[in-house]
Amino acid sequence: MKKKDTRILLVDDEPDILEIVGYNLSNEGYQVFKATNGFEAVKTAREIQPHLILLDVMMPKMNGIEACEKIREIATLSDVIIAFLTARSEDFSQLAGLEAGADDYITKPVKPKVLIGKVKSLLRRLKPADSNSIITIADIIINKEAYFVEKNGQKIVLPRKEFELLALLASKPGKVFKREKILENVWGQDVIVGSRTIDVHIRKLREKIGDSYFKTVKGVGYKFDLT
Repeated sequence: MKKKDTRILLVDDEPDILEIVGYNLSNEGYQVFKATNGFEAVKTAREIQPHLILLDVMMPKMNGIEACEKIREIATLSDVIIAFLTARSEDFSQLAGLEAGADDYITKPVKPKVLIGKVKSLLRRLKPADSNSIITIADIIINKEAYFVEKNGQKIVLPRKEFELLALLASKPGKVFKREKILENVWGQDVIVGSRTIDVHIRKLREKIGDSYFKTVKGVGYKFDLT
């Protein structure tokens, strides 16, 4: 997708943030839309169907957590990338945002180059997970049709559920997948398994693929991370 076709919704109640961040995003070539509170964010998001929403946490009328939950309830916005802009570094703030349905968070203040880099990274997640049967990431190749994995040219044999879990996490590197979504996508709604099942499969993947690729987000879920 070209930058000029990419719509970013910037939501913050601080005029300076809207101006500075908005300027840097526009200067990079993105379409930038703005809102000053959660109510405006939900309304504008419904109207413009953005590809990415940068959402402040602490706002009047409706805070970012509530706005995120409302946006996630809109069917046409279920896959929009949402990242919180927050000056709060406490774990509970980040955790609350991820539980509300956010994909990531950016701590303010943020340098322009760092912000642009983060935005580019977030937008790369827009590629549909099923648009290609082969996922190539770092030194790993995942062939979803042939059900095999290669790392550094060496074939790795994985049981079906481990393979599907790996393919899910690797489909959107950096995205935190909540436990509920992992269970739904890998095991299905008709199969009753405990949350511990995910932990066991992650442990096995760490042993076979590499511990550094799999990051635990305490109280939320897991992500495939290259950093």
